[in-house]
Amino acid sequence: MKILIITDAWFPQVNGVVRTLFKTRECLIAAGHEVNMVTPEPFFSVPLPSYPEIRIAPFANSAVRQKIKEYAPDALHIATEGPLGLAARRYAVKIDMPFTTAYHTRFPEYVKARTGIPLSVSYAFLRWFHKKSERVMVPTPAVVEALKDWHIGNPVLWPRGVDLDLFSPGKASFPSKSNPVFLSVGRVAVEKNLDAFLSLDLKGEKWVVGDGPDLQPLKKKYPNVTFFGMKSMEELPDYYRSADVFVFPSKTDTFGLVMLEAMGCGLPVAAYPVDGPIDVLGNTKSAVMDSDLKKACESALHISKKSARKYAENFSWQTATEIFASHLVTRKKNQTETDQEKSRENLLDFKVSAKV
Repeated sequence: MKILIITDAWFPQVNGVVRTLFKTRECLIAAGHEVNMVTPEPFFSVPLPSYPEIRIAPFANSAVRQKIKEYAPDALHIATEGPLGLAARRYAVKIDMPFTTAYHTRFPEYVKARTGIPLSVSYAFLRWFHKKSERVMVPTPAVVEALKDWHIGNPVLWPRGVDLDLFSPGKASFPSKSNPVFLSVGRVAVEKNLDAFLSLDLKGEKWVVGDGPDLQPLKKKYPNVTFFGMKSMEELPDYYRSADVFVFPSKTDTFGLVMLEAMGCGLPVAAYPVDGPIDVLGNTKSAVMDSDLKKACESALHISKKSARKYAENFSWQTATEIFASHLVTRKKNQTETDQEKSRENLLDFKVSAKV
């Protein structure tokens, strides 16, 4: 297939969404598909309010429309609900081109945590955005059920994988001053619940890898914690291999790809027993989930690195990508843009919904 993926999340961002799309594209090409992407890279971009490390391209509407027309994909996938995703959605609806979408993160919960905007408002936007999508791909069964509860689109499961060649056991690159080392990797922001980890009374060291709006405040609040800042995907294994327990304090992540990356390097995981960790970790003995995060951290110290690695080997990007491809919807070859034009009523419905 000729596949076009539209995403507002791309490099230089380093997060689970970017890594998922990067590996998915790589595996699709390896399987013989032709893949093109529209990302913020070539466009004028501005920092996302309260997330300066994330840049969005708000004025690329005509360029996105032109890209879709020229590339004429067999399948269109809109990965994010940002400006590029909105532009692609607008044009696809206009010409009656079928498309799929994805729901990667608990966007409404993040917005509420940072702004106080009620969940109902954000979920109303998501309901509108995904309404015309043939399928909404989500990472776990719990998120499938959550979107069904909020009456959002047609959610289907698209699991994640881990690059087991990159994220593999090895020699510690950064020997610690005092063992054990408890590590957390991810965006340094309120929705990641890092305070719950950093405030724990644990023997040893606490390391944080990542950047975000709360980095400087947390540095001041926790002077004994080592903050390494943002690292590339290729650099992350060195930190995983140098730690003893990976701590995942988030209660809002839909998946938490970093947990599988850590386990791929032989690092046991400590997390809360909430959606995300429950779906990723299941009943494995290679991780500990407990409502008492300190207890989970201390218990995870007794898990072997071999056990953690063995569990991660159950997650293949090839399998995940095959599922992604099976969810794509192809456009009819005999359609033309003339008979794809939507009625005035549908266009009016779009404008009214956008204002709401």
